Amino acid sequence: MRPRIALNLKSVEYEFLEEDFGSKSPLLLQSNPVYKKMPVLIHQDKPICESLIIVQYVDEVWASGPSLLPSDPYDQALARFWAAYIDDKWFPSVRGIALPQGEAAKAELMVHVFEGLALLEDAFDKCSQAFFGGDKIGNVDIALGSFLLDEAKAPKLVGWAERFCSYDAVKEVMPETDKLVELLKCFKPDLNNLLVDRT
Repeated sequence: MRPRIALNLKSVEYEFLEEDFGSKSPLLLQSNPVYKKMPVLIHQDKPICESLIIVQYVDEVWASGPSLLPSDPYDQALARFWAAYIDDKWFPSVRGIALPQGEAAKAELMVHVFEGLALLEDAFDKCSQAFFGGDKIGNVDIALGSFLLDEAKAPKLVGWAERFCSYDAVKEVMPETDKLVELLKCFKPDLNNLLVDRT
């Protein structure tokens, strides 16, 4: 979803090939032989793998469109820091909740998830704008944009998420919230604590 949002923001036309859940096509295995997972962007017959790397690539290759990073080098560093935090620290805790384990381990992960939400809420509050990227969607918004948030735990981020999901470049790639919530509930009832129904 992240690469598609970046491509849409840059007004780049592309062909989207959907993979069947649970299977790996020969094209995917050939394009990403190391991780063997999506997403992969194939540009000029060359594969680019990993969603945030693809977003950065899109931003650099199609530089004529709106930049996904701030112009100030310090602000760029902050944006890269928070995007890396979401991918490397916060998301693994969210994903870990769905893995089979004892109740104590799940409770510890929930603490990490909510502590991370508090950090992200504070970082967003310091932006004092509509998005992490200012008045338009940027790198951090794209990194965090695919997660559903609990309004009680992160009220400012829920407002941000509503603005993010209503952006034209995001609307066409974002799954319907109701369907996504129901799918996630089927996979793991413990995720219900993280989900909010925004109907």
